[in-house]
Amino acid sequence: MDNSLFISQNKSISHSNANLFCCYNIIAFLLTKCGLVVEHGKTDIFYFSRSHRVFNPPPLDLSFFKRPVLLPKGTWRYLGFIFDHKLTFRSHIDFYVNKAISTIKCMKLLDNLLRGINQLQKRRLYRCCALSIVLYSFLLWYYNKAPTYYHLNILQKIQ
Repeated sequence: MDNSLFISQNKSISHSNANLFCCYNIIAFLLTKCGLVVEHGKTDIFYFSRSHRVFNPPPLDLSFFKRPVLLPKGTWRYLGFIFDHKLTFRSHIDFYVNKAISTIKCMKLLDNLLRGINQLQKRRLYRCCALSIVLYSFLLWYYNKAPTYYHLNILQKIQ
């Protein structure tokens, strides 16, 4: 089994860890009974937190069942979205802004063609290519009362 994901929602991390511990062992037991192999190295755990201080979630200790200790990841990628613990989307914005900037730098190569491209064509390329990359999942992180100062400052780099 590749790339498994277990989700547990609870206000207490200890209760969440207990739920994840039970679910992981039940699924691993059922899959081994069916003759499937669980790749523990590709299994991740991830925690969301509303705390305003530094958040260091505990690892999920599976050594009781002779399985490895699962360390929580700092970011979680799902369908091209990059989530962090506090849902600030800073790593998501940084990733896609860097991707758009490299796209714009590659578009400069088109100027070196025999005739080059005019300003209207450059504008169209920018709007079609770069903006679609940068604004991917815009509605996910831009919502009412969300702190967006950092995000909008980073997006101004592309302009």
